[in-house]
Parts: sequence; C-alpha cells; structure tokens
Amino acid sequence: MSHLTHFNESGRARMVDVTQKAATERVATAEGKVFVLPDTLKKIQEGRMAKGDVLGVAQVAGVMGAKRTPDLIPMCHPLLLTSVDVDFQEDSTPNQNGRCAIIIQATVKTSGNTGVEMEAMTAVSVAALTIYDMCKAVDKGIEFGDIALLSKSGGKSGTYIRKEQVG
Repeated sequence: MSHLTHFNESGRARMVDVTQKAATERVATAEGKVFVLPDTLKKIQEGRMAKGDVLGVAQVAGVMGAKRTPDLIPMCHPLLLTSVDVDFQEDSTPNQNGRCAIIIQATVKTSGNTGVEMEAMTAVSVAALTIYDMCKAVDKGIEFGDIALLSKSGGKSGTYIRKEQVG
C-alpha cells in the first residue's frame, strides 16, 4: 500500500508527509460557473439584491474559503497562503436552459512544500455557494458546476495546464 500516499501501512487514512519536499513557489488556478436567470444576473449587476453586493461578498467568501481549506478537507495541510485572488466574469447570454453564467476564477499562491490546488478549488466552490445563498430568495433554480483545476505550477510534478474546455 506504500504507493497510495494517503494511507498508512495499516491501510488507514493519513496526512501525507511533505517534510522532504522542496519548498517552491506554487500557484493554482481553478474555475467554476454559477447559472442564474437573466433577471437575477441583472439584479446582481445593478446592486438590487436584498442581501447586498453579491459578487463583493462572494469574493471575500472565496478568499476565506481558500484560507479554511484544511478545516474542510480532512487531509489538506494548513498552508501559509501568500495570495488569493477571486475574480468574476459575467456571461449574459442565456444557455439552452435559459440561464446566464457567472464564471468564477480563483488563483492561489504559496511558497511551500505542497501545492494549492485544493485551496483554489475551495475558493471557487465557496464563492459559488455564497452567490447561491445571496440570490436564492429570487431564484430557487440556481445551479453551479463545471468546477475544475485550470492550471498549477511548482513542485515535483511541475506544470499542469488543462487542455480540454471546462463545461
């Protein structure tokens, strides 16, 4: 079982030992989409949601989510994050289900001995959940998904860039 790094000799889960890994600059970018009705997107853009600035709050929530990743994902290491950037892009063209998209992109950086892929994906997920929470009163059918790692760099495994389109 030694090839499965998240299991000990007894076959039980463990946090991977990264003591011997080199400390390098590590960067990861993840993306996800939130699908809302056109009227919901318009209310977000115009600042007319009862709970306030939806994207502003979701941005802060994404940063906080990245910082709290080891509290949510049991085997993640607590990391000293050096940067978390959460950005939004709005696509007001309705899809086949009549919903517009808010694309969330999060980039997380650290200088350490393990990567920040989980922190980037958590930032996107928490931002998406926050958008849902702030808009659910006017749009019960909000969906989110297409959450994926777009790229990562640093560490022994080097650089990864997603080749296929998300969603």
